[in-house]
Amino acid sequence: MSLLFLVCTNVISAEISDSDSWRQIREGIAGYSAVKGQETDVLIQGSGQNWRQLRNGVIARYLGMFVSLTLLFFGLFYFFRGPIKLTQSRTGITILRWSTFERVIHWYTALVFILLALTGLILLYGRSLLIPLIGHELFSTLATYSKLTHNLSGPFFLIGLLFMFFMWVKDNIPNHVDIAWFKAFGGLIGNQHPSADRMNAGEKSWFWLLAVAGIIVSGTGLVLDFANFGQDRFIMQICHLLHTLSACLLMIGAIGHIYIGTLGTEGAFEGMKNGRVDSTWAKQHHDLWYNKIKEKEPD
Repeated sequence: MSLLFLVCTNVISAEISDSDSWRQIREGIAGYSAVKGQETDVLIQGSGQNWRQLRNGVIARYLGMFVSLTLLFFGLFYFFRGPIKLTQSRTGITILRWSTFERVIHWYTALVFILLALTGLILLYGRSLLIPLIGHELFSTLATYSKLTHNLSGPFFLIGLLFMFFMWVKDNIPNHVDIAWFKAFGGLIGNQHPSADRMNAGEKSWFWLLAVAGIIVSGTGLVLDFANFGQDRFIMQICHLLHTLSACLLMIGAIGHIYIGTLGTEGAFEGMKNGRVDSTWAKQHHDLWYNKIKEKEPD
């Protein structure tokens, strides 16, 4: 009887000890490790589970929903509204809107952004969407190259972003004209187009969204890219969430920007393609800017 009592007591003591040890491990309490380095003495980081649930659950679900709804909205808008047509005939007289340097920086940044968006979406949704279609082995190869491409392309996006900011910030300062532009819904509804300078209020909104969210996505991306500069796992998890949310905002804004600049507005794409726009387009969409250009022309 005494022997049985002793055995049971030792078992219970061991279970309590194991329970306490496991609780301390789950709480991230540091222990001893022969491997020296940052966080090498933490066996399990509990916040990692919270990060994984946020990334794969709430963020992935709502990011996909918002991006899909944005695509659906502009698709339906184009179906029912169609493009904004020129109200007057083209004159054949063109005006320089974007210099060669401006167009090179724009297309450089745009192409890097598209590459980052595609590879980012593969990394976020690939396991749930692509594995059932292409299998584990092919997806593993695709994900590996997507991650490498995404990490290497990020700093190049920041370079283009900084060039665009300093190049166009003077044209994107908000003013009272923008209020009237928003009140008229930018001419998307009806046939009257509100006045605008070189950049209208919609372009200014996209510019500042790109500047703010772009800096956040670039800054957090650098923290994730270069993981050996003292940042711990928790900092990287926060940066990853901010990175994903900022990228979502940029993708939603980019969809609207691409729509307005291509299918949504007659003649808009010509400016970024060739650098010049017809004077009829300039008068209709950017009349204040057009008047300034005409005033500078010699008599």
